[in-house]
Amino acid sequence: MMRFAGIDIGSRTIELVVVDEAGEIVRSLQANTGFDLAEEVRRLINGVKYDRIMATGYGRNLFEVSFDAPTVTEIKAHARGARAFFPDARTVLDIGGQDSKVIALTESGRVKKFEMNDRCAAGTGKFMEIMARTLGFAIEDFGREALLAEKSFNISSMCTVFAESEVTSLIAKGHSRKEIARGLHESIIRRVAGMINRVSSEGDIVFTGGVANNPCIRALLEENLARRIMFPADPQSVGALGAALLAAEVS
Repeated sequence: MMRFAGIDIGSRTIELVVVDEAGEIVRSLQANTGFDLAEEVRRLINGVKYDRIMATGYGRNLFEVSFDAPTVTEIKAHARGARAFFPDARTVLDIGGQDSKVIALTESGRVKKFEMNDRCAAGTGKFMEIMARTLGFAIEDFGREALLAEKSFNISSMCTVFAESEVTSLIAKGHSRKEIARGLHESIIRRVAGMINRVSSEGDIVFTGGVANNPCIRALLEENLARRIMFPADPQSVGALGAALLAAEVS
């Protein structure tokens, strides 16, 4: 039986998914991107058996050159991966390490429209890591601590540099770290909700990418959009899964 691999080379992590001819996942691996991208990719795929591989993510062009393999855009990969988990999905929200994207799909699953925030780190995984560190939280605890706040502080800036300065100032004034964290999460949701409403104004939303693991972002999305948010079992693997399935569909 043939096996097909998809590799999503992101700015923070690399995901590798292998599927069989039926599209079932037979292996899933993850690694940090690190400083030597090509070496990390080689280490990840070493010993993994597959007949065809396709790459996506910001490092896909390097993979194409180094491994002589086809690539696919993140938009198409996440659209395909989201539909594998939720066949009726019409909207996909992906928040990764360095960018955010909203994708509207046709009834058949083709990309109809999308909007991407790739020029500013605001609201991305990188932004959240910096804000969590500034507040003294581990990134794994950031969302949970924000949910515990009884109120929040409005964070006026979404620029990473200015937001960090604003947060530092609030800490110095003795304000609650949890309440500041809540305010940061609410600021992210306002930005993301605007993107979603411009691209797709109704129906369920599939949330992918590492930030989908943040419980506060998940809760605030559902609360602010009044739409059902659906979460794959492993949100970070959706792009790699989509690339693997597209590799299998190449004639």
